[in-house]
Amino acid sequence: MIKRLIFMIPLLIGITVICFAVMHLAPGSPTDLETQLNPRASAEYRERLKAMYDLDKPLHEQYVLWVGRLVTLDLGRSFSQDRRPVADKIIERIPITIVLNVLSMILIIAIAIPVGVLSAVYRDSFFDKITGVFVFIGFAIPTFWLALLLMILFGVNLGWLPISGIRSLNFEYLPPGMVFLDLIKHLILPVTLSAFGGLAGLSRYMRSNMLEVIRQDYIMTARAKGLSERAVIYRHALRNALLPVITILGLSVPGLIGGSVIFETIFAIPGMGQLFYMSVMARDYPAVMGILFIGAVLTLVGNLVADVSYALADPRVRVS
Repeated sequence: MIKRLIFMIPLLIGITVICFAVMHLAPGSPTDLETQLNPRASAEYRERLKAMYDLDKPLHEQYVLWVGRLVTLDLGRSFSQDRRPVADKIIERIPITIVLNVLSMILIIAIAIPVGVLSAVYRDSFFDKITGVFVFIGFAIPTFWLALLLMILFGVNLGWLPISGIRSLNFEYLPPGMVFLDLIKHLILPVTLSAFGGLAGLSRYMRSNMLEVIRQDYIMTARAKGLSERAVIYRHALRNALLPVITILGLSVPGLIGGSVIFETIFAIPGMGQLFYMSVMARDYPAVMGILFIGAVLTLVGNLVADVSYALADPRVRVS
């Protein structure tokens, strides 16, 4: 474990180089939005802006300044008009994104794993065929298009669910019981659609793993010993079939940020995804690089969590 943590240090350094290079290779400049549409913006004004943002320095000096701030956990100040610290913006928005994506992850796990297991156990049955049809539909339908359709159906035509934000305009005046209900109603569509694509992929992946495991010799031995089918499937087969799935779930951790861009933009949810999109459009270098860095850290943490989960699921990993 300690070796893995130490090995993360050079990885983080490489990640910072990539984050910095990708952002500065993108076309446009943070000063363009303030100068191109302003006929009174002179060349001297542009140079002052660049000096204020440290963009007049060579790239290697800009990188050193940025990394120096990262070491002290300072993500810098945003290039937007408010000039607020990037860390404050992220702290404001990251709880919403975490709640949204954790709920969708729980929904994916709660549905995809049982569906995959049952599809493998009852292979070629009606249940397996009908779930296969839904899976292929899930792969084929673009989630952003489905989101617009559901917004029209449940939000506009039926009026059952809200289609934007995470709370109503009269949120502060609602009674305590209605506050929670209002939040749930706002989360139903984003969480369901965020989980939609993951359900299709994970259920098929779980099915293929389960089919491979139940053909193994130790499963036949367990059945020959007289164990019940439930014990064979859920005590012996399922535990080993979950190992590759653990890796996928661990690598899904950075999706808590990156995967939220589409849904938070469509549903106007003030989370990390919407902040990332707005920062990219504004060429807000500190905000974009800060969010990319956090996503990279989450990727490394996800790998570490996957390894620990492997050890919990398979004692042979701990022994080795």
